[in-house]
Amino acid sequence: MAKARATRRSLDSYTVKGINKTIRPGDCVLMRPSDSSKPSYVARVEQIESDSRGVNVRVHVRWYYRPEESIGGRRQFHGSKEVFLSDHYDIQSADTIEGKCTVHSFKSYTKLDAVGNDDFFCRFEYNSSTGAFNPDRVAVYCKCEMPYNPDDLMIQCEGCSDWFHPTCIDMGPEDAARLEHFFCQSCSSEDQKKLQNSHAASRHSDTKHQLKKNRKGVSSAYGLWVKKTNSRDCWILLLLNKSRDTSSYSQIPLHQGELNFDVLDLERFLHLHVCPPHSNLLRGSSSPPSPTDRSAPI
Repeated sequence: MAKARATRRSLDSYTVKGINKTIRPGDCVLMRPSDSSKPSYVARVEQIESDSRGVNVRVHVRWYYRPEESIGGRRQFHGSKEVFLSDHYDIQSADTIEGKCTVHSFKSYTKLDAVGNDDFFCRFEYNSSTGAFNPDRVAVYCKCEMPYNPDDLMIQCEGCSDWFHPTCIDMGPEDAARLEHFFCQSCSSEDQKKLQNSHAASRHSDTKHQLKKNRKGVSSAYGLWVKKTNSRDCWILLLLNKSRDTSSYSQIPLHQGELNFDVLDLERFLHLHVCPPHSNLLRGSSSPPSPTDRSAPI
């Protein structure tokens, strides 16, 4: 006589042993790899089930793939925290879960004030059998015709509104951060080039003047905002106008050591603003660049 199949029941939640974290269907989790030298796997919990006694808990998961785990491998435009939602489903022991994480939409990720170890983003679905992506085309920018990577610095042309990597236009990131106006080669006229160069040359002296003025005391409606980041990059100093119109400001890169005295001395009227360490868009918002009429297959 055939042995009756053990009855399993679905659970609304489960507290994982060892980490004391409660997971529910829909949560994203980090799962322990069989090879300890590899990073944790990223998955989305689809269902939680146990045996009739409430033990031997298993999770039905849908895997996220890292770019290097895909058939085509990691490419230049893939972000360091990018993952692809795959069609690969699996069943794992719930006790292999190492922690919870968050997989953001691409747009939401670029608006984060700070990116933690458990933050990821997804903009593509991935077919693990064929290597195909959905969507299968993506907007491209710059002379290099590459999709947007939120880890890379980009500046916007005021003429055509396209976005460029400073390195693709023979410009260093420090020079790009000092620019108040930027026109790409196609949009540039001699007057615009002169305007661009004059603003870059005078930026340092203007900053000294504003710092001196603010040290003497100013109203809170007109002062300095500091973009304080947890990244390896320098701090960014924003000189705002009286209306605090953030569409019109000067950006000055400062090393943290240079700011120590000023922050301590002026914090009674400085407004500290924590901005995304990966907000690498100059002359624009911290959102991804708007789609262009240029696209390329994935």
